[in-house]
Amino acid sequence: PLLVFAGAGSGTTRVITYRIANLVACERVAPYRILAVTFTNKAAGEMRNRLRGLLGDDLARDLWVGTFHATCARLLRTHGAALGIARSFVIYDTADQRSVVTRALRDLDLDEKRFPPKTVLGRIHKEKQEGRGPDAMSLDGFFDDVIQKVYRRYEEVLRAANAVDFEDLIVLTLRLLEENPAGEGDRLRRRFEHVLVDEFQDTNATQYRLVASLVRDHHNLCVVGDDDQSIYRWRGADVRNI
Repeated sequence: PLLVFAGAGSGTTRVITYRIANLVACERVAPYRILAVTFTNKAAGEMRNRLRGLLGDDLARDLWVGTFHATCARLLRTHGAALGIARSFVIYDTADQRSVVTRALRDLDLDEKRFPPKTVLGRIHKEKQEGRGPDAMSLDGFFDDVIQKVYRRYEEVLRAANAVDFEDLIVLTLRLLEENPAGEGDRLRRRFEHVLVDEFQDTNATQYRLVASLVRDHHNLCVVGDDDQSIYRWRGADVRNI
């Protein structure tokens, strides 16, 4: 495993792109065996464009380059059936998720003024970012009991609609890797010989576990980041990961 500390503006994306180009051109690693992940579509697009310039369109096309969420969505389309997730699943955006929480509160005859859907949804997201389902929540009082009931109902509604939220994309892929249903976790690990992560300081608990599980057998992991530049603490980022 390789950790590169690089301050803002010092060329973190260049480090990743040139390492990938070197793996393909000099080490003869097949492009489809390389996974590179970052945090924004803009950063992923920039990385893909640079790699096209270095490797050419044909080789760059076979590389796996994208955000955590886009990469996991792509993997779940292929491997999610082992978890009972249909290939045709839909991804609910924030408005959809809030509607499901509102519906769950009404189903449970709970007051939306006392339990605002936005607040409840934020707590559900926090639990998912830590990799905890409703049964694994730590309960400390009446509010937590209510959140757990809404969380359970929220999950039931999503599954019945063949839908996932953004956090599910990470959590469900992590389940594939850690629980290895029908050997799908092992297949995912064999798919990628090298994993590279940009802006590593912004990973949260489930993203960290996801990366660790992907490279468990070969340890070919390269991460670049700066512990002074974490911008996703509101989304569960834990700078201790770096």
